Amino acid sequence: MNNKRVIVAMSGGVDSSVAAALLKEQGYEIIGITMKTWGFMEVGGAPKHESGCCSLDAIYDAKNVATSLGAPHYTVDFTQEFEDTVITDFVDEYLSGRTPNPCVVCNRKIKWEELLKKADDLDAKYVATGHYALVDFDEDSGRYRLQNGIDATKDQSYALWGLTQESLSRTLFPLGGFTKVEIREMAEKYGLKNANKPDSQEICFVPDNNYERFLRERVPEEIAQIPEGDFIFEGKKVGKHKGIPFYTIGQRKGLGIALGQPVYVTDIDVVSNNIILGVKEDTFEVNVVAKDLNYISKSQLEEGLDVLAKIRYKDNPEPAKVVKANDNEIILKFDENKSAITPGQSLVVYDKDGYVLVGGIIQKV
Repeated sequence: MNNKRVIVAMSGGVDSSVAAALLKEQGYEIIGITMKTWGFMEVGGAPKHESGCCSLDAIYDAKNVATSLGAPHYTVDFTQEFEDTVITDFVDEYLSGRTPNPCVVCNRKIKWEELLKKADDLDAKYVATGHYALVDFDEDSGRYRLQNGIDATKDQSYALWGLTQESLSRTLFPLGGFTKVEIREMAEKYGLKNANKPDSQEICFVPDNNYERFLRERVPEEIAQIPEGDFIFEGKKVGKHKGIPFYTIGQRKGLGIALGQPVYVTDIDVVSNNIILGVKEDTFEVNVVAKDLNYISKSQLEEGLDVLAKIRYKDNPEPAKVVKANDNEIILKFDENKSAITPGQSLVVYDKDGYVLVGGIIQKV
């Protein structure tokens, strides 16, 4: 296996483009791969023009950058794998009254598993992406460690907690030690045509950010069978909801109900088909439970350990204490109340130096 050959996942955006340029500058032989994982005709939501991840524009941008760097570029069709794994999980989770995080599933099951297979085929030791994160090897523990990127506003370690030790051992994150501002400056220096291309903000296969539209178009028969149910506030029925998949913990807007004060979804009871509402204070909790764990920088956590933790991508890591931890389940208690701890989202636990200790899927308490 060639230790200087690296597969670079190129989305057509500025981050992955600069990642490729940096690696070439460092003496690596780079091979650009753009993953075609879905199409607008299949997912909808962008009727005027295909743009963003997986569009023809994105593929052309990636190919142009690779060509300018003197590197080969291939577009690989992963649409069936993405459909079977990421989109199926996304739909199933919403139908079950949970709020999924498809980027976590995609990173582990598609980007790394499938890219590593391509790397093997091409005799490449490493895969690289434009994620803002860092990876290193700790001699004392014998483990590969994942650390947050130095740009706190762009850090993407939260979405990478599912990476295995094997995946991390073959991963390069060239951007983790830079800020977004520095990356755009580098893109200008390298003469990359996408230096000022806007960042993608939505979940890639829901480009209009309308999950209800996506679900209704994707599984119309299942959606048609979902009954309306009751909104419950202070133990009383106060209205009808349109179906459990269309709500998430902490939601305030779009409830279609007026109670004279702001109210929020505090619980989704799948068994009774009720949506429980409450005031802002009712969304606060200090305890969080997660399962489907992946330990990264440590193989186990000790009860009573002081840590930092995030419960959503744009959350800040906040102090918590480990109440329980084993191979199957972790329970944390935050020092202060957290709002809208949401089943289906990820709990990611860090140490004080920003290393990811463990991640898992939040469960209903």
